[in-house]
Amino acid sequence: MDTSEKTDVVLLACGSFNPITNMHLRLFELGKDYMNATGKYRVIKGIISPVGDAYKKKGLIPAHHRIIMAELATKNSHWVEVDTWESLQKEWVETVKVLRHHQEKLATGSCDHPESSPPLDRPGRKRKWAEQKQDSSPKKPQEPKPTGVPRVKLLCGADLLESFSVPNLWKIEDITQIVANYGLICITRAGSDAQKFIYESDVLWRHQSNIHLVDEWITNDISSTKIRRALRRGQSIRYLVPDLVQEYIEKHDLYSSESEERNVGVILAPLQRNMAEAKHNSTA
Repeated sequence: MDTSEKTDVVLLACGSFNPITNMHLRLFELGKDYMNATGKYRVIKGIISPVGDAYKKKGLIPAHHRIIMAELATKNSHWVEVDTWESLQKEWVETVKVLRHHQEKLATGSCDHPESSPPLDRPGRKRKWAEQKQDSSPKKPQEPKPTGVPRVKLLCGADLLESFSVPNLWKIEDITQIVANYGLICITRAGSDAQKFIYESDVLWRHQSNIHLVDEWITNDISSTKIRRALRRGQSIRYLVPDLVQEYIEKHDLYSSESEERNVGVILAPLQRNMAEAKHNSTA
C-alpha cells in the first residue's frame, strides 16, 4: 500500500503512571509495530497523558512528580512525548474527553505544539501547573502535512479493557464513543482473554473492527503496583523502570508506606461522579 494511502495514527495512553515503568514504554513500541504492520496505518506519535490528582486513586502521588518521571522516561524517545493537559485540570477528566481534546488539537493543526511540560533542570521544585503555559524548548522542524487529519487511538493494556465491566467505573455512552469514534489498541497479557471479553460485551462486539488486540509474546509482568511494593520493602527496582526514573524516585523518596495511604477511604473520582449521576437520574 502506498504511504499516501495510509491513515496516520497517534497513540494516546492515559493512566496514573505511578510510577511510569518500562512496560508502559513497551506498550507504545508494541502498538506501533502492530499498527504499522497492518499496512493500513502509520503511527506518527505517541502521547503519555498522566491523570490529575483529582482522580483520588489510593497511593497516587502528586502529578508534578509523575509528569517529571514520565518526561525523564521519554527523554531519549523521538516519537513518544508527555502531555500535561489532563493533569492540569482541577477536576478529574473522563478518558473520552481526553481523546476528544487531542483529536481536536490535531484537527486545528496544532499537533506539533504539545502542552508544555515541567522543565527537567530542577525536578525537585514544586510548581503551579497553571503557570506552565509556554514551551521554551526548540520547536521541531515542520514536516509535510499529511492528507487528512491523523486519528487518535487509545493505547491500553488488557486490564483497562476488562475494567469496562466494573459497575459505575465507566459510563456506557463513554465506552461507546471510545470504541466507535476513536478505537482501542489493546496489548494483551498472559492469563487474559480479551477476545472473550469482547464477545461478552454487546458494545465491544458491535465495534470490534475498531479494537486491535496485540499479543505480547515476550512476557512482561511489570506493574506500577509491584514497583511501589518493592520500594516499600527496600528492594531494588533497577531494570524495571528507566534509570533516570529510579534516580528521581530515590532522590525524592517518593514511595513509602505513608505515600501508599494517600486517598485511603476516598471514593475513586469516576465512581463518585457516575454513582451521583445515576442516583440523580433515578430520582428525576
